[in-house]
Amino acid sequence: MGDWESIFKKKGKFFHEPHEDMRKLAQLFKKNNVRRILDLGCGSGRHTVFFAKLGFDVYGMDSSESGLKQTKEWLKQSNQKAKLKKASCYEKFPYKDNFFDAIISVQVIHHAKIEDIQFCVSEIERTLKPNGIALITVPKTKKNKFRSKVKMIAPRTFVPLDGHEIGLPHYHFNKAILQKSFRNFKILKIYTDNHKHYCLLGRLKEIAP
Repeated sequence: MGDWESIFKKKGKFFHEPHEDMRKLAQLFKKNNVRRILDLGCGSGRHTVFFAKLGFDVYGMDSSESGLKQTKEWLKQSNQKAKLKKASCYEKFPYKDNFFDAIISVQVIHHAKIEDIQFCVSEIERTLKPNGIALITVPKTKKNKFRSKVKMIAPRTFVPLDGHEIGLPHYHFNKAILQKSFRNFKILKIYTDNHKHYCLLGRLKEIAP
């Protein structure tokens, strides 16, 4: 079975460039006076470093010690700072309610069964300020288009039986499920990026007292 710690130890830094939409997102953040950002599932740190360079107050959270170590090294090389925490996105986040102005999570939350993903979404809602901004991306790839051999472990959930993500759960979203999962958000748009991933951009709805 695979896990993110062994993956980051073996492969090192996964990505060297930020997601294609992060520059536009940074402009949106500045326009809306976003200050404190959570990079949920920060991995080796490409988005943590990117937003730190732009002067945001960045927090990075990941379950892999090796990934966080790579993020720390990248920050140091870039002469930047960010606050990093080792934690799983499928357990209670180590942050207070209404703590973040924005949360980004690129290709992270789908690595679990739906009940764990739903808990993760509830924690995103808890730690994000009302009207806070979220950008979440998940793959559109169906199991029969996955490059590895796979095994179904739950409805819409499979694990690769080979490759570098061997044993890691992959939940297959469609647009309707994504909308339902983020029903407490005012969805600004759902679109497909250049890598054929769903991208959801939304604002957390304010709950009437």
